[in-house]
Amino acid sequence: MYTKHIEETTLGAYLRLSWRPKITNGFFLRAESFYHFASYLDTLNQESGEDVYAPYGGTPLHKQSHGESFLSLFHNRFNGKSALYLLDEPESPLSPARQLGLLKMIHDLSTKSHSQFIIATHSPILLGYPGATILNFDGEKIEEIRYEMTEHYQLTKYFLENRTSMLDHLLKED
Repeated sequence: MYTKHIEETTLGAYLRLSWRPKITNGFFLRAESFYHFASYLDTLNQESGEDVYAPYGGTPLHKQSHGESFLSLFHNRFNGKSALYLLDEPESPLSPARQLGLLKMIHDLSTKSHSQFIIATHSPILLGYPGATILNFDGEKIEEIRYEMTEHYQLTKYFLENRTSMLDHLLKED
């Protein structure tokens, strides 16, 4: 079993999962620990003599770009079958175009196999998923907010509409 040895997180103290009869599969992805996961696969491949890369597209994850390795994981491990996926900032290595590709995968898995996704993200693209419940953790209490009210949407929109003036202000000499 793969375990991460770099730093401990407190998530486990607050998270309790139980599988419902319909949920038969699941996956937890934390962007910060992906490198260690890919290294673990390399070690496992050397020690076992088996092709451990087959479920990840047949290529070692370290031999792909960061974004390609994430998408390889998504394409090859996210197979639906009523699964629960917990993703922590999956957008971190992905370009905007690749984020749209991930959004399509999420949609296909959600609608065709009734999979569920819980995603911690800063991406206005992923936050824009139609019908998503968006929970804001920035205040004293957790509350549901509309997409257009998220800080990530508002900042991105403001930057795109006011790029020159925003950059002039941000980059001016003191």
